Amino acid sequence: MTHRIDSFNHVQNQPVSLRCPGCRQQGVFEPVGINDLTSGQYTFGQRRCPNPSCWTHVFFVRGPEGVISYPTERLDFDATNIPAAVVAALEEALTCHANQCFTACAMMVRKTLEELCADRGAQGDNLKERIKALGSVVVLPKELLDGVDDLRLLGNDAAHIESREYEKVGREEVEVGIEFAKEVLKAVYQYSTLLNRLRALKKAP
Repeated sequence: MTHRIDSFNHVQNQPVSLRCPGCRQQGVFEPVGINDLTSGQYTFGQRRCPNPSCWTHVFFVRGPEGVISYPTERLDFDATNIPAAVVAALEEALTCHANQCFTACAMMVRKTLEELCADRGAQGDNLKERIKALGSVVVLPKELLDGVDDLRLLGNDAAHIESREYEKVGREEVEVGIEFAKEVLKAVYQYSTLLNRLRALKKAP
């Protein structure tokens, strides 16, 4: 998104609440000693993450559409114990989402499923068959396994103009898709670690 500044005024800095693109924590970002500018309906400025261990610098634009930051805000994602190839695919999906490239985001969520199947050795001639095989190599509730195939269909809609399982591939569709993909990855890679941590807290027999 680009904006033209024909004329501007210096204004006092106002609070800006963002999810940090660096540490991904939500916070009210700190001014950096430079007054904001206003032009028409838009305010332009610079801020710093309030987390002392982060202090990421961002530019922001506030307008009728809300607040947009550069680097852009990113959805949170815990990559603990998830293989690098799977993480890389979902991280790219998050980057596409942050930059409002929703079609590309849906395709990268689909790529995340491809990487998951490859990591777990789920075989098949196509992704639909590999997802079906996934149920025999990982333990997933039926609802999650069924939803993985729905994510495949969302990715198909993004990749092929003749595929129309969804009305559109937009912000809401990909955000729900990302959240669902994260739940699948938690079930496959993270729940067992959490259970082991809980059991480690038990008293010794």
